[in-house]
Amino acid sequence: MTDGNTERQPLFREPAIGPEALKAFAHPLRMAMYNYLSEHGSATASQLGRHLGESSGQTSYHLRQLERHGFVEDDPAHPRGRDRWWRAVGFSIDGREMLTDPGTSLAARALVQGVVAERAQVLNRWLSTPEDDPAWLAASLMDRSTADLTAAELHDLVLEMQTVMSTHLDRAKALREAGDTAGRRRIRVYLDALPLPLDDEQPAGAR
Repeated sequence: MTDGNTERQPLFREPAIGPEALKAFAHPLRMAMYNYLSEHGSATASQLGRHLGESSGQTSYHLRQLERHGFVEDDPAHPRGRDRWWRAVGFSIDGREMLTDPGTSLAARALVQGVVAERAQVLNRWLSTPEDDPAWLAASLMDRSTADLTAAELHDLVLEMQTVMSTHLDRAKALREAGDTAGRRRIRVYLDALPLPLDDEQPAGAR
């Protein structure tokens, strides 16, 4: 455990986006396309159009806008031919600063609300879809923990969890790229670590 006088290692974060990129991303169709690419790995404009009920012209336009701001890129696993294959690129936003800035608050709130809604949709689908493979059932987890920590202790906890997660995901990515694809499925890991409201900040009915 590090003490309060020791400079802490920064948490792992994806590259932060700026106000212009945030406003470009906070569009319902663009967020839906990004979520699809995140879940499925990569897709063409035509595939996205069929999934989302839009024309390929529409999805192509919005993909180009997402590419302009660094949210998507060509998937190197699919050499560019008649159809471009796109994949999502990770990003982050700077804490709550964009949520409180009048110039970005609407777009930031739309983004965060979209993330929360997408997470609820994925978890509800997982709960309502039978899983026939007992190995995947045993490996899956939906859990939560609550404790009394200092900000420094929370930082150290999150950093250690990020380190473990990155180690496993990077190893799996390297194996997949080396041709070890048997038995692999797309998985989703959610990691939230946040302070609960203080007693005098709790919403009505929370006590």
